[in-house]
Amino acid sequence: MMTLSHSESAATGAPPWPPASRAWWAVGVFCIAAVLSYSDRQILSLLVDPIRADLHATDVQVGLLQGAAFALIYAVAGIGLGRAADVLPRRLVIVAGVVVWSLATLACGYATSFWGLFAARAVVGIGEAALAPAAMSIITDSFPVNRRGAATGTFLMGMIVGGGVALALGGAILQAAESGAMRGLPIIGALAPWRAGLVILGLLGLPVAALAATVPEPRRRHLAGGASGRPLPLQDAARRLAALWPVLAPLYAAMGLSSLCDFAILNWIPTFLIRRFGVGVAEIGGVLGAVVIAGGVLGSVGAGIVADRMVKRGGASSRLLLAVGAMLAGIVSTLFILAPSPPLVFALAGVWIFASTTGQSIGITVLQELAPGDARGLSVSIVSLINIGLGLALGAALPALILEHVLHDPTAVGAAITAVALPCALVATALYRIALAAARKIDKP
Repeated sequence: MMTLSHSESAATGAPPWPPASRAWWAVGVFCIAAVLSYSDRQILSLLVDPIRADLHATDVQVGLLQGAAFALIYAVAGIGLGRAADVLPRRLVIVAGVVVWSLATLACGYATSFWGLFAARAVVGIGEAALAPAAMSIITDSFPVNRRGAATGTFLMGMIVGGGVALALGGAILQAAESGAMRGLPIIGALAPWRAGLVILGLLGLPVAALAATVPEPRRRHLAGGASGRPLPLQDAARRLAALWPVLAPLYAAMGLSSLCDFAILNWIPTFLIRRFGVGVAEIGGVLGAVVIAGGVLGSVGAGIVADRMVKRGGASSRLLLAVGAMLAGIVSTLFILAPSPPLVFALAGVWIFASTTGQSIGITVLQELAPGDARGLSVSIVSLINIGLGLALGAALPALILEHVLHDPTAVGAAITAVALPCALVATALYRIALAAARKIDKP
């Protein structure tokens, strides 16, 4: 019977685990790549007005650049690139992805029209979709089950920190360009500040690609294709994942609903603070950025370490017990309708990010432990498809629809956030609990 712990390490003739130094080097490189990936992804939030002025774009068009141009392509391309991570050398998949998204970011800096920038952003999405499936597959093959949580959390931390880095680094680059500090420099000296920022981020990707090329390729473990080492055909790999539906179905759904809450909360908290309490944009950016990073680090690295200790006592499925506990706190944190002051709003946001990140980090770790070695990339790419599909399509839009068509009060943003996030958090928590019960049934020696 298949188990969550994959007793391949105990099996006769199983290859030894890579040295810890080599395994953690891979995690460190992937974390750096994740920071850069999210910086490239998020920096457009600082460039709205200069892009509108330079390219004569509308707010709707800039919104498409931030959302659909990147995220929809990312979600769809992720399936193919997840499969590529299962059948090709994963290190090469990552290197190619970093090079593609870096060159595409460079192209964004030189775009002369909205459609040119739209196309370049789409290519950024294609490149970035290569990172998570291949990186998670390598991490799973580099660490035994009782150390994967911390390693996975460290990698995911890069994604969380990347959003804050995008604001800090992007702001510093723009300020330097606007002050004339870059005047006379090759490549970027003559560019408009917003273009210089994109070009610099694109150039930073090239040394990161070189770093990724140094990551050793560990031997794949737990191959459904057997001792031949040949990966399963796509249909067979998908069939093996489908056979795990009692755990995977509630787990995928729980992570998707959690992502929906992420978009609803983080996209509308600034508006809530401005309209309800009159908080300034600068204060919101600084405090909310710090809160998101703190909650995310605790939920990824901190929860990963705790989950690894739980595995030693209760088996690999016990990780999901921590996800359920964190989400119970997350339910309370969606009650923005009751928040009487900005500090409490920030605190609720931090608790939610901790809960959501804990669930996502543990969910992805469990997926990797369940999936055959030649379907791990595919399993992670499905997470991206569901999370971005639900989050992008519904998370940011539903509070606006409730405000406009149900509450008819533009100041009732807290109520709109709660109306979306509370039921989703309740259902997500129940789904994590269902996944836990199903995982316990198969997590047996």
